[in-house]
Amino acid sequence: MANSAQLNKSDSPLARLEEWEDFLKTRYPEPAPEMAEKKSVGTDPNKKKEAFRNYEADARPSVREFYRLNHRYQTYDFVQAKKKEFLGLSRRQMGIWEAAEYLNQLVDDSDPDTDLSQLEHLLQTAEHLRQDGQPRWMILTGFVHDLGKMLCLWGEPQWAVVGDTFPVGCAYSDKIVFPQFFVDNPDSQNPRFQTRNGIYEEGCGLDRVHISWGHDEYIYQVCKDYLPQEGLYMLRYHSFYPWHRESEYGHLCNERDRAMLKWVQAFNPYDLYTKSHQKPNVKELRPFYENLIAEYFPAKLRW
Repeated sequence: MANSAQLNKSDSPLARLEEWEDFLKTRYPEPAPEMAEKKSVGTDPNKKKEAFRNYEADARPSVREFYRLNHRYQTYDFVQAKKKEFLGLSRRQMGIWEAAEYLNQLVDDSDPDTDLSQLEHLLQTAEHLRQDGQPRWMILTGFVHDLGKMLCLWGEPQWAVVGDTFPVGCAYSDKIVFPQFFVDNPDSQNPRFQTRNGIYEEGCGLDRVHISWGHDEYIYQVCKDYLPQEGLYMLRYHSFYPWHRESEYGHLCNERDRAMLKWVQAFNPYDLYTKSHQKPNVKELRPFYENLIAEYFPAKLRW
């Protein structure tokens, strides 16, 4: 494994980045086996309203603090600044497998729950897609989808790397987790940003909507010239839970967004529910993934 690079503790309300995903699995639980289909897992649509818990109230203090920071600092101006800072893709040139090994530097030595590397987590997601007979481009999408977390290695705090994403520049949905924390966001005091459409036009399409900054947008920009449109939607919006799980912000979507939604929803269970403690055999799997990568990507990409 690459040299360990611990997270900046002053910017780390979570004990580990995966603690956010643990919270999501509680908020959006996998259905009982008899309710799930092989390639369609997620919240049981027949679940009665009274069966839902108040997941925000049950969240760990570290998760609540993470969302407090995220909702306070993810402003429209912040998102514009981060796009300018990172989307020139001028930091490094790396191949996809090299980038996965580079991400292995992201280690939290205080995490007692798993000794899996970032690369092994990526392989777990991709291998579940492969086992289910998903298309080759979708398997590859699963392998690359979290590579944007390398933003942590470049000094970004957790709240600017992971977390449920949401539009900036328009009113906040009350379906966004911990919506009460937006009271501390300066944009909440800007009338221009607090109407239903805000600075956008109805039906403008998500491509024209600025989403809170994080690893989704970053990896999408790195990969946007190489993967099919369906895979790019998975990369760009897999953390946009208010849209693909809560059915919010549909008024900003266009026909393409509505057609692509099913692909984001199909990918989501592989993102959340495929991680385990069983280590994949990296040496054995590497030739398959290097061939798959070469089928879609050049030898080096700009990051």
